[in-house]
Order: sequence, then C-alpha cells, then structure tokens
Amino acid sequence: MNNDDPSRIDSGTAPEPVGAYPHARRAGNLLFLSGVGPRKRGTKEIPGVVLGPDGTVVEKDIEAQCRSCFDNVRAVMADAGVPWENVVDVLVFLTDMKNDFTTYNKVYAEYFAGEGNPNPARTTIEINALPTPIAVEVKVVATID
Repeated sequence: MNNDDPSRIDSGTAPEPVGAYPHARRAGNLLFLSGVGPRKRGTKEIPGVVLGPDGTVVEKDIEAQCRSCFDNVRAVMADAGVPWENVVDVLVFLTDMKNDFTTYNKVYAEYFAGEGNPNPARTTIEINALPTPIAVEVKVVATID
C-alpha cells in the first residue's frame, strides 16, 4: 500500500480496517468510504455485542451498534475534512432485517434525516453475515467541496 497516496484516507480515530483497504478514497469530487462497522478503535470491543466463550454472539443491541457505526462514519469523514452534510448515498447491510430494521431506521433518521442532516439516498439490504460478529455495516459516498 502506498500511504503517500493523496486519494487514500486512513482515519486516526475510526476503528482499524479488518483487511488491506483504506477507510476511504477520494476520486474526483467524491469520497467513497469503505464499509464501516461499530468496533472501537484500538480494541476488538464491539458496542452492543456480548460474545460467549466460543466467540458466538449471545446478546446484541442493534441501537448501540448503529450509533457506533454512524459515529465511526462521522470520524472517517471528519478525518477526510468532508462535512457530514455532504453525504449523498448510504448503503447499509443488516444481518437481521426482520428484527433490527425498525430500530435501525429510527437511529438512522436521527443521524441522516431532518434539519441539519444530509438526507441522502439510501439502500438497506439483509445479508447472511459480516466478517466480524456484528449485525450492521455502513458504506457511504459523499461529495467533496
């Protein structure tokens, strides 16, 4: 990886990526964020997740996970110098649409809808699993002023 690449954004506040990719990349007047989960930087802690001794999820709090994801997205955007209001598209992956959508939708509205928020286009899809024991991941596209 070329860390001197000016198009590459490596956040100093968002959780470290779980693979060989940057937090975000600039392309033209757009900022593309990689998928962002709810983990906390510098730890394997996942807000809203309690793991059993075998590493399986025994308890989850989708509201805590959503809030942490959205806060992590804000951190990447802040480190990239891009205002929150510039978010134009959000793609969200949920592992349990049936049980988690209502809570996710409520928290999403607090961060993205209403006065002072970007009100971006949005797609939410259910997937079987994510690469770590999380129930939600967020991918964002924003404009760069």
